[in-house]
Amino acid sequence: MRGIDEDEDLPHLWQKPAYPVILEALGKLKVEPPVWGARVSRSEILKQQAAVQTAHERKEAIVFLSSIIKSGLSWLGDDDEREVVWEEASKRMSERCGRTAMGEIIRNWPFDNDEYGSFSLTIREPPLTGDSLGLKTWGSSYALAQLLHEFASGPLVHLVRSAQKTDEVLELGSGTGLLGLAAACIWRKTVYLTDLPDIMSNLEHNASLNRALVEERGGKVEAAPLTWGGSEEEVDPRFRSGKRFELIIVADPLYDDDHPALLASAIDEQLALNPNARVLVMVPQRDEITKGLCKTLRAELGKQTSPLICHHENIVAGEDDWGDGNNDDSQQVGFWWGILGRSS
Repeated sequence: MRGIDEDEDLPHLWQKPAYPVILEALGKLKVEPPVWGARVSRSEILKQQAAVQTAHERKEAIVFLSSIIKSGLSWLGDDDEREVVWEEASKRMSERCGRTAMGEIIRNWPFDNDEYGSFSLTIREPPLTGDSLGLKTWGSSYALAQLLHEFASGPLVHLVRSAQKTDEVLELGSGTGLLGLAAACIWRKTVYLTDLPDIMSNLEHNASLNRALVEERGGKVEAAPLTWGGSEEEVDPRFRSGKRFELIIVADPLYDDDHPALLASAIDEQLALNPNARVLVMVPQRDEITKGLCKTLRAELGKQTSPLICHHENIVAGEDDWGDGNNDDSQQVGFWWGILGRSS
């Protein structure tokens, strides 16, 4: 977000400013969505953004945007110009109304480590509509992605780096694809990004945006529909045979009471019977409800015909933007991760 200089006030509509003048002013009011990580916290970024403008300037911006949205802009002689101005003003307003009200955004998520170098993934997030939570990138995907290199040299070394390593990884509930794309880059594997059919258009778009980077780093990525407990039409043919993947990854997959059983069944259907096969899961501990869903998932995994048990687990501190960003303290979240495999 850029500040408004004292000698560079926002134009007054009663002065009938020209189209380029209005667009320039709207551009200065753009609020970029925060990207946080190990080096800079989300709360610090939000504080920096808030500090750019004084309370007076923030109020002035809201008044300016409201006046444009309500105005007929009659002095602009072109209907297309008026539509562009209204659309841009509406975007600037939605950017100030919290995460769920924000329109389409594109964020670049940076990765930097001595082991795998530096790269950045470009992720598009459409407006959040209905219960399509997979259209947004939640904090756990980034948190887990930043731990992938540690798992590769630790509890998953036999699948990622050994002579018997697997070449393919399945991600369930990929959402915008950040985790799976990172896995393809860091682990240099073929990663299948999967989600509900309604999510696939954006997921395929993000896979396409980053495909060249993934392949340059030695990986490969494909996107395909896979609905947990879905009909044959909702499951890509590549996943219908089952018991194919020795490594499955999942981040932030639980939102409803029926999700633990559905996810456990999907994992059981896709995870190889090989006792060395593993599933890596991360579930944010946002509240008692989320903690309960996580506990239920573990119980459901243990009920499968070939039960899955937890071999490694931990809770790491992290940040999430599940809320609207108005309360920085609420963004501090513990992320539970577990690595599970079939009991011998």
